[in-house]
Amino acid sequence: VSGAGPGRGAEPAAARGAERPLHPGRYLARVAELGATDTGDAALSYGVVVDCGSSGSRVFVYFWPPHNGNPHDLLDIRQMRDRGSRPVVKKIKPGISVAAAAPERATPYMRPLLQFAAAHVPAAKHKETPLYILCTAGMRLLPDRSQAAILEDLVTNVPLEFDFLFSKSHAEVISGKQEGVYAWIGINFVLGRFEHEDEEDAVVTVALGDQAESLVRKRTVGILDMGGASLQIAYEVPSSGPFSSPQQEEAAKSLLAEFNLGCDVQHTGHVYRVYVNTFLGFGGNFARQRYEELILNQTYLHNSLHGQQTGLSAETPFLDPCLPVGLEDTVVRGGQTLHIRGQGDWQSCVELLQPLLIAPTNNSQASLVGAYKAPIDFTNSEFYGFSEFFYCTEDVLRLGGRYDAPSFTSAAQEYCSQSWAILTRRFHGGLYSAHADQHRLKYQCFKSAWMYQVLHQGFRFPLDYPSLRTAQLVYDREVQWTLGAILYKTRFLPLRDLRPESVRQAHASWLRLSFVYNHYLFFACIGVVALAIVLYLLRLRRIHRRQLRAAQLDMLWLDKVVPLPPAPGTGP
Repeated sequence: VSGAGPGRGAEPAAARGAERPLHPGRYLARVAELGATDTGDAALSYGVVVDCGSSGSRVFVYFWPPHNGNPHDLLDIRQMRDRGSRPVVKKIKPGISVAAAAPERATPYMRPLLQFAAAHVPAAKHKETPLYILCTAGMRLLPDRSQAAILEDLVTNVPLEFDFLFSKSHAEVISGKQEGVYAWIGINFVLGRFEHEDEEDAVVTVALGDQAESLVRKRTVGILDMGGASLQIAYEVPSSGPFSSPQQEEAAKSLLAEFNLGCDVQHTGHVYRVYVNTFLGFGGNFARQRYEELILNQTYLHNSLHGQQTGLSAETPFLDPCLPVGLEDTVVRGGQTLHIRGQGDWQSCVELLQPLLIAPTNNSQASLVGAYKAPIDFTNSEFYGFSEFFYCTEDVLRLGGRYDAPSFTSAAQEYCSQSWAILTRRFHGGLYSAHADQHRLKYQCFKSAWMYQVLHQGFRFPLDYPSLRTAQLVYDREVQWTLGAILYKTRFLPLRDLRPESVRQAHASWLRLSFVYNHYLFFACIGVVALAIVLYLLRLRRIHRRQLRAAQLDMLWLDKVVPLPPAPGTGP
């Protein structure tokens, strides 16, 4: 799943319908973000992220103003926009995996993207602009040795041509779990769910680690994303309850991610525990392939057991409840051909898809039914559905935005029951979204039934769940997982702004303490000197008294002396 919004262009506001009513101040701030980036502002910082996907690679340029100094706030990172207010993004094809056979081609492959980014980031900012090259599904399929060789070439040669802040840790192959976490971070950041001081939104009580007290903060949103080949879900788990078995606990460890988005590791205000799971083979197109294999095998088995010819010719087709009425098609697998004709029975289609919720392999954790899923509080949660969830509800049915199961079911049944000829006339008459094509018309019935099964049987969302919104854009812009990636990877940068302030505060505190300390020390020294003088004077006094006493004794002794007799031979 490459991100929440595959780049199909702007939709009408009513179609997007994904945003909750905004506070006026926040709305104006969101609108301001859609204007051209002021590259003349020397205070701005920049970051570059390259998404190396399976079919191609894209570069995104982001920027942010200085941090506001509040250690509880994240950097205000936004996607850069050129002079025409267009997002600064460039895509090339094919994927970087083409360099597997010749790793030295990795840097030349990357060069056009980095030249594009370098042209938009002010030259004076290049040396302080971090560059992250993050590879996803395409690279994961390569052997570890090939992955390492490609990354080594980038780490060695990119710094020789570009002055971006780039090191070995900035180039990596990320897991599906990381990609899901980054997508979750990006969506919640754009929706303002990490701004905890805003009391307007719903809150949730979070228990983290060994903390005795729970934390009450703004509720985050979960995301559902269905592509062509895979299905992904990610949502916050406010508290980790007991596990039913050691096996379930072990499975949970690989599906739960706990991380701190704040710059202060000692502060838990931005610590989140998120469940992320990717189900390969459960995307809309891949599910249709699995379904066609299922009906082909079942029909051939049924024919052999009952001696029938169903589906073996256009005259005796298999009646497919998942295609519009009258639509004719063929399924070819392994030399076998099945002729099918649309029956347009949506409810029967839903029932036929039930076995597909089980994985095509024997791995229960890869199954939508058997996999461990962290508990969801459906009374206090909110989800956004992207990609196929949006296309299924909007392109033909025009129900994008808040999802309502009864309305969706009714519209899907009505669509499926129409003849292919009528649907085609409506299509050419412009009654559907500009993004709807023949492929959408043909498989809308199937995909709407598949989405319904995934949502309500696979993930167990209640039929009356009121808090799911399907969307392509959020606040009139696409939200890619790359935004979440750069938010996470630059989370410690605010320390650069916080540390000087803390040093000044510490210095001021030291001066105050120093003054008080010296003040007392001065008087203490004066006291010691005075005491020494007093002791010295007392000692002199005692010495003086001792001398006087000795003199008095000498005089007394002289007064008592008897005169000596005259010497012999002397006379008067």
